[in-house]
Amino acid sequence: MEIAIHEVDQSNVHHVNQCDSSFTVDSKLLLHAENGKINYTVVDVPQYTKQYQSEEVDSSTYISNPNKIIFFAYAGDELAGQIRVLKFWNGYAYIDDLAVDTKHRRQGVGRALISSAVEWARSKGLPGMMLETQNNNAAACRLYESCGFELRGFDMNLYKALNPSTDEIALYWYLMF
Repeated sequence: MEIAIHEVDQSNVHHVNQCDSSFTVDSKLLLHAENGKINYTVVDVPQYTKQYQSEEVDSSTYISNPNKIIFFAYAGDELAGQIRVLKFWNGYAYIDDLAVDTKHRRQGVGRALISSAVEWARSKGLPGMMLETQNNNAAACRLYESCGFELRGFDMNLYKALNPSTDEIALYWYLMF
């Protein structure tokens, strides 16, 4: 399958948040910190489906903006995925959202979108990239790691305000240039 990547513009801005980004949780990362390094093992959990609420974003502000961008991936004429990236307050490029439509997963779409985001960040002279995901999104974590990102931080309380009984842990991944 050939994947075409396009920047957001007036002709495709309506594609923002149109991917089915739900995913099956069947494992999670169990963290271990030792000698200043975070490691993990993957453990199985009872299977369930997770769906994040689409964030309300004024997508038009990403068009021709030097500090943020949205890339879309297309398989033929079909939207296969999107990545939203911005120059973060700390100078890194921040992947604010990555979504690959369920029927296009494991076909290189996520990797192609990350590659485009990396090229964009490098062209801006940024020192690296960062993103946040959850310990129960093991497939995404494997993708980020395979693209060169390293697990450098976590927050056990980030999601407690949304759900006090959650055991989800926010994971912070970094790619240094």
